Amino acid sequence: MRLGLALGYWGRGPSAEHVALARQAEELGYDSVWTAESWGSDAFTPLTWIAARTSRIKLGTAVAQMAARSPTTTAMHALTLDHLSGGRMMLGLGLSGPQVVEGWYGRPFPESPLTATREYVDVVRQVLRREAPVELAGRFHSHPYRGADGTGLGKPLKPITHPLRADLPVLLGAEGPRNVAQTIGIADGWLPLYWAPTRPEVYGEAVGALPDGFLVAPMARVKVCDDIGEGLLPVKAMLGFYIGGMGHAARNFHADLMARMGYEEEARRIQELFLSGRREEAVLAVPDAFADEISLVGPRERVAERLESWRKGPVTDLLALSPDPHTLRVLAELNS
Repeated sequence: MRLGLALGYWGRGPSAEHVALARQAEELGYDSVWTAESWGSDAFTPLTWIAARTSRIKLGTAVAQMAARSPTTTAMHALTLDHLSGGRMMLGLGLSGPQVVEGWYGRPFPESPLTATREYVDVVRQVLRREAPVELAGRFHSHPYRGADGTGLGKPLKPITHPLRADLPVLLGAEGPRNVAQTIGIADGWLPLYWAPTRPEVYGEAVGALPDGFLVAPMARVKVCDDIGEGLLPVKAMLGFYIGGMGHAARNFHADLMARMGYEEEARRIQELFLSGRREEAVLAVPDAFADEISLVGPRERVAERLESWRKGPVTDLLALSPDPHTLRVLAELNS
């Protein structure tokens, strides 16, 4: 199992530690470093900044939001950074949810998310292969555009720049069983959310029959510390926000996943508290057991013991959410 460093997205401003953490991870033998985006900093610019200050570590987006860019624009970002970094780019994509797609990007959330994702990946693949001009008679991502409000003058094009790699890895964030099954069929890898190594069946039967070379790269908070409760607080804060606030009360994919994992009553309570403005209570309502099973938190011996369950399953890459140099070093030692 390889290790990756997950840096997430910025808060109020850029983190002064991100480049140093990425360089440390590279020195420790981590395989990859990953950036993200929500509705603030973008995923590609910080990754380019890191690329210029590292030499070997792979560079991934976990995730770049599909609603933020047309698929050809995303492919342009990926092929550009792949060239500049000497072939280190991995493209992680996610659809996000209605709150972000419609509220931030000002676009309708697709009525058929699976179809929209499949078309998006198809176009990205066509750009990267550069075998012919991009053409797709799609429902959401037609190329050229043939809508009634168009001029009809669009022509199929292929990128002027020759991509460095036609097989640049494309990974997808997916939560529901049907979405996971499609991901296994059309992508090179999967970025699971809330991975619990003892029960992969939560994501559906398809997880039991992965193709050779398929990447499974969940993110997990890792913290080597004596006080487990204190170490879990950032996990609970993240869960409180995603379960409670990242979506509408009637349509929240993160809350639905938590419910499928056996915490339905708790998930709805977190939503109720968060949406009523009682955010601190929402965080405290996150069960320690749930936060713990999707994390690696505690003394070195406990982290070492629990790390074994991550190795035994289908996980190929553990993406550590850990802005802590000591933890990064200990994790590298334990995984060697």
